[in-house]
Amino acid sequence: MSFRRRRFLRLAGAAIALPAVSRIASAQAYPTRPVRLIIGYPPGGSADITARLVGQWLSERLGQPFIIESRPGAGTNLATEAVVRAAPDGYTLLLVAPANAINATLYDKLNYNFLHDMAPVAGLIRFPNVMEVNPSVPVKTVPEFIAYAKANPGKLNRASSGNGSTIHMSGELFKMMTGVSIVHVPYRGGALALTDMLGGQVQVMFDNVPTSAEYVKSGKLRGLAVTSTTRSAVLPELPTVADFVSGYESSAWYGIGVPRSTPAEIIEKLNKEINAILGDPKAQARFADLGASLLPGSPADFGKLVVDETEKWGKVVKFSGAKPD
Repeated sequence: MSFRRRRFLRLAGAAIALPAVSRIASAQAYPTRPVRLIIGYPPGGSADITARLVGQWLSERLGQPFIIESRPGAGTNLATEAVVRAAPDGYTLLLVAPANAINATLYDKLNYNFLHDMAPVAGLIRFPNVMEVNPSVPVKTVPEFIAYAKANPGKLNRASSGNGSTIHMSGELFKMMTGVSIVHVPYRGGALALTDMLGGQVQVMFDNVPTSAEYVKSGKLRGLAVTSTTRSAVLPELPTVADFVSGYESSAWYGIGVPRSTPAEIIEKLNKEINAILGDPKAQARFADLGASLLPGSPADFGKLVVDETEKWGKVVKFSGAKPD
C-alpha cells in the first residue's frame, strides 16, 4: 500500500483520534455561521443539482445556510485548490467527483496532492453513463457495436465533455477492454457534445444517464447499455456493458471532502447528517429521479472509494495517453 493511500485512509478514520473537550464542544455548536460548498462545475449540471439538494437539506438540519459556490475551470482543479487552501474549520467543503481521482494521473503537476491534502467526509450518490449511438449507426447491441467498430477502425467518432471527464474515461476503458479503434472528439462541455450527437456529426457517446435518458427514451439516440454493474431504474430496458464485456464498470459519483486538518468531530457530525439525509425517503425519491443510487457510509468508506477510483482511472489515463485540454 502506497504512502499516499495509507495517509488518505488514516485521514478517513480520523474521527477516532484524540478527542478533546473544547473540540467536542465546538463540534456540537457547529455550524455557527454559513458554510460554503464549492463545486468545480458550472451551474445546471448534475454536480450543481446534487450540491444544491444536499446544501438545502443540510441547511434545514443544521440551521445555517450552506451556500453553493461554483468555481469551474482547469478540470475542477481551481475549486479543489480553493478548498485545500481554506481554513480547516468545517466552513469550506468540496463536492468531490471522479475528476479528483482522474486528475491525479491526468495532470503531470498539481498544486496539491488530493489524497494527502483532503479528508473524506461522506459519499452522496453515484450514477451510470449510458453507451449510446446516433440512430444512423447500424447497430443495436454492444456485441454488434464491437463487431462494427472492428470492421471499420477509426471511422466512428466518440464525443465527450472534455479530456479527463468520466464521459471520456468511460469510452477509454471500453477501448482498453475491447480493443476497438474509435476516434475521440473532446468538446468543451457535455451540452455541446450532445448537440452534435443528435445531429450526427459524432456517432458514439458514453453520456451521463440523467442528461441523455430522455433522448434515449424518445429514440433520438439509441441506447446500447449502461456502464454500471446493474441496470438503471431510469433506463431499465438497457443491459449493462458488463453483460458483454466482463468486469467493465464506470460510474459518476459525488461526495463531500474537507481540508486535511479539519477536526474529526466536525467530520463526524457532517457524516452523520449526510447519512441521515440519504436515509430520508424524500431524498431517496429525488435522487432516484436522477437515476442515482446512494452512497451511505463512514468517512473511511468514502475514502476507500476515492483511493480505489484514483488507482483504477490512473491505469486508464496511462493507457489512453490523455492530456488536459
